[in-house]
Amino acid sequence: MGLTNHGVRVHLATLERDGVVRQRGSVRPGSGGGKPAYVYELTPEAEGLFPKAYEPVLRHLLNVLPEELGPKESEELLRAVGRRMAEERGAPDEGVRARLEEAVVVLNELGGLAELEERDGSFVIRGYGCPLAAVTPDHPEVCRMAEALSSELAGIPANEHCNRVANPRCCFEVALDDSVGCDPAR
Repeated sequence: MGLTNHGVRVHLATLERDGVVRQRGSVRPGSGGGKPAYVYELTPEAEGLFPKAYEPVLRHLLNVLPEELGPKESEELLRAVGRRMAEERGAPDEGVRARLEEAVVVLNELGGLAELEERDGSFVIRGYGCPLAAVTPDHPEVCRMAEALSSELAGIPANEHCNRVANPRCCFEVALDDSVGCDPAR
């Protein structure tokens, strides 16, 4: 963006003063130490400033799909949409981490404000927002679309653990360790 750290802080302070963003918490600094990084999110009042033309159309579509197709078929259709979006995007061949970083890029382009975290033999794609926040509380099945998109791009299953309450946020866990989960053979 061509801004200094100080410039970013000044803009964030102004946005916070004007009620557009609020500090949600901090993230631990990397192994190099240093000051904690703060995570900001849009306030509920600021969400209303952005166009939401998709909301009524998508809400009606999500209401009609299970009526016309059935709940199971409707959810599978949403997963197919996620897979198609991933296929059209294509995934890098540099390994799982690069593929997961591409999934984060796609979610961010959709408005998810996500980042990739690595911990205990797995990766977590953590969103600080949701691109479909207007409909996820009433239609959690739309998260399956993002889950399929992330799984397809990663090349391994991503498991959805989204928060769909007051301020919906995406969250997808990708386990790399085969010992994770239940395996009757072990």
